[in-house]
Amino acid sequence: MSSSPAVPATSASLADVVELLAGHRLTVLTGAGISTDSGIPDYRGPDSPPRSPMTFQQFVGDEAFRRHYWARNHVGWRHVHRTLPNAGHRALAALEGRGVVHGVITQNVDLLHEAAGSRHVIDLHGRYDRVVCLRCHRVVPRAVLADRLEALNPGFVERVGQVGDVEIAPDADAVIEQTAGFRVQACWQPDPEDHARECGGVLKPDIVYFGENVPRERVDRAYAMVDAGDALLVAGSSLTVHSGRRFVRHAALTGKPVVVVNRGATRGDRYATRTLDAGTSETLTALADLLAPLRP
Repeated sequence: MSSSPAVPATSASLADVVELLAGHRLTVLTGAGISTDSGIPDYRGPDSPPRSPMTFQQFVGDEAFRRHYWARNHVGWRHVHRTLPNAGHRALAALEGRGVVHGVITQNVDLLHEAAGSRHVIDLHGRYDRVVCLRCHRVVPRAVLADRLEALNPGFVERVGQVGDVEIAPDADAVIEQTAGFRVQACWQPDPEDHARECGGVLKPDIVYFGENVPRERVDRAYAMVDAGDALLVAGSSLTVHSGRRFVRHAALTGKPVVVVNRGATRGDRYATRTLDAGTSETLTALADLLAPLRP
C-alpha cells in the first residue's frame, strides 16, 4: 500500500462540492467544528485558546489529577447535557433520511447527531453520558453519577459559578481552579469477585482519552462504514489526530472522492479531492437543499 495517494487536492466552491458529491451515497466524518454553533468550543479551531487535555496515564496514575478532572467534569457535564443540535446536525439527519448519507462517524462525544435524528452513528471517541468502572467494567449512566457527586459535594457547582472560573470544553470538561477538597465517587456496584463488598474501582467517563486507543471493534465498524459509502465527507475536523485521519487516508487510497469542509487547513487536506474553507452549519444545510434524494 502506498504511503500517499495521488489525488488532486484543490480548494473548491460550494457548487464544485455539490457537483462532486451528487449521486453518491456519503459516509460523513465529523469533528468538534460541527458542534461550535451549538455552543461547544472546539480544541483546534483558528480562534481556540491553547489547551492541555488530561491524558489517560494522568487519569489512572494520579489521584489528584482524577479529583481535578471530576470536579471540572461535574460542572461541564451540566452544560453539555442541555446543549441542542444545530443546523449542521439537523442537515445530516435529513440527508440520511433521504438516502444521501449512509452513516456518520463522529469524533465528538456530545451525542448531538443522535439528538438531531441521525440513526447510523459511530461515536468513535465514546459518549459523555456514560461512565465505566476500570475494575469491574460496569457502565453507569452519567446522570446517576451526577446525583452521587452532588451528594458528596453539596453546593460545589454554585460556588464555582459565583467566581466565574468556568470554561466549557468539548468533552464535557471545564477549567476550574478551585478543585481542592472535591470528593470523588468510586464504583459502588457489587464486586463481581466478592459480593460481600462494593467494587471500589476507579470510574472513568466512557470516552477515549489522549494516550488511549479507540476500541478495535469500533475502528473496524468505522472502516466498514467508509467502505460502504461512495464518497467521504469530512465536516468540522482539523484531522489532527490519527484516530480520525486514518479514515480519510483509507477512503482516498481506495479511490473514493473525499471532500473536507472546515474553517482553516487540516492535516487531511493532502488526501482530499476538494476542500472547502467554510462553516459546517451553512454548508451542510446547503447540501441538504441541493443534493437529490437517493433510492435505497
